[in-house]
Amino acid sequence: MAVIDSQLDTQSDSYLTNFRVMSEAVNEIRDIEQRVIDAAQAKAPRYIKRGLIPPRERLGLLLDAGAPFLELSTLCSYKQAEDTDGTGAGGSYIAGIGYISGVRCVVAVDDYLTKGGSIGPYGGKKRQRMMDIAMENKLPMVNLSQSGGGNLKLAGDTFGESGAMFAKQCRLSAMGIPQITVVHGSATAGGAYQPTLSDYLIMVRRQSTMYLAGPPLLKAATGEIATDEELGGAEMHSEVAGTNDYLAENDADGIRLAREVTQKLGWKADSTVHSGSDFQPPIYPREQLRGIVPEDPKTPFDMREVIARIADASEFLEFKREFDQGTLCGHITLEGHTCGVIGNNSPITARGAAKAAQFIQLCEQSGTPLLFLTNTTGFLVGTEAEQAGIIKHGAKFIQAVTNCTVPKITLIVSGSYGAGNYAMAGRGMGPRFLFAWPRSVVSVMGPAQAGSVMRQVAEAKLARSGEVTDKMRASVDAMEKETVEAMEARSNALANTARGWDDGIIDPADTRAVVAFVLSVCREGDARDVNTNTFGVGRL
Repeated sequence: MAVIDSQLDTQSDSYLTNFRVMSEAVNEIRDIEQRVIDAAQAKAPRYIKRGLIPPRERLGLLLDAGAPFLELSTLCSYKQAEDTDGTGAGGSYIAGIGYISGVRCVVAVDDYLTKGGSIGPYGGKKRQRMMDIAMENKLPMVNLSQSGGGNLKLAGDTFGESGAMFAKQCRLSAMGIPQITVVHGSATAGGAYQPTLSDYLIMVRRQSTMYLAGPPLLKAATGEIATDEELGGAEMHSEVAGTNDYLAENDADGIRLAREVTQKLGWKADSTVHSGSDFQPPIYPREQLRGIVPEDPKTPFDMREVIARIADASEFLEFKREFDQGTLCGHITLEGHTCGVIGNNSPITARGAAKAAQFIQLCEQSGTPLLFLTNTTGFLVGTEAEQAGIIKHGAKFIQAVTNCTVPKITLIVSGSYGAGNYAMAGRGMGPRFLFAWPRSVVSVMGPAQAGSVMRQVAEAKLARSGEVTDKMRASVDAMEKETVEAMEARSNALANTARGWDDGIIDPADTRAVVAFVLSVCREGDARDVNTNTFGVGRL
């Protein structure tokens, strides 16, 4: 394959400005994440006195020391619903993909130190997303559970769909994908079904409780008086009801048991999957990725500069280079994993759409995963584009993206607008994983364009009404300004990740490591056979 000859001038003023602006955006993300951790840790001492281990320390005990862990959706729920100060980022839920006793798993820890571990709309969305990842990639799921349950103030907006979380648990079990849950605290009402729908259940003596109605509600509803232990204590569920499978002595012992159960699953990495050990790194430093995207989003850049800094040996076998320069297609290897790449250097033309659709079919034929590197204003418009069949070829592109069965991994590098978002495997098209760079934008159109459209509609309406006053003109000006500001506020990277539109914002410098990791997750999952059944494992 040809080595990409980078044209990036890393000493130019524009590069240095781009690097500085992107680094500031990365630091903003890291600062938000750290503030959430600091706010949680400030509450930890009083729980430690009660024998409880803080959530992130539980995570550390569960994971294999020194093994990679990819945390996902760290800013989900940021400043959404009741999170006015941003400390609810993460949705009271620490989750990602890591190794437990040598087994790659989806790992989830309720963050009881953040908002009491309560589940809001976006926290619930994040929980369901982790189950989807487990399903798609055939990964066992291990939960360390201690949640306050659903946020009752917000339940009216979400309850009708809340059963989907439990339905996905049932489907995971029926698919033959194990779920292991340690109950560290209280699991009440609907929250009691999450652990009991798991395939393996671990409770902690004199600490865990599970019941449909706690002592206060029971007394109010029926007049019966009972203790926590009588109603739903760990010993009762282990010795009397038979709900529990393993009885732990304390927090740490519960995590030890979770590691041992995971070890006994017989779920090691498939030996047929490429280990990714014999490869050459890119010839350009990964840190240079921070300086590629221009400060001004209207300034174009060559996506080959990104490819040069993530591909093994910076090699790129480009497909139909001469046919269309605006849509890049080609093959790379990434830490030894073969991968097809589709990227944007301009709006998507009819030729670019046809080229990309053909390339996707070739990757489908060979079973080659696809990486989408997105920076597009969408499909080209205008008389010439329409006569070239832009709608027809664009539809073929979207058909190919939607119906191909190979793993799709999407990275929003800069802009992702309109139907271009669909063609480049945006969230709605079901990619296996989707990540974003800081300062990226996902929107139906640019804020300025949206404001201009609204202005034109309003001005046309005023013109039909007859006399136009200065007050009316000022109203149109204000409406255009409000539209632009609203679009900007709801289309930036932070707003998008807060609503669960991606699996996390990543530092551009980490792109190669993150993509290589999820590529190996996809390959391992696709190579694994699972033992399915009809109804899942029933707790008898």
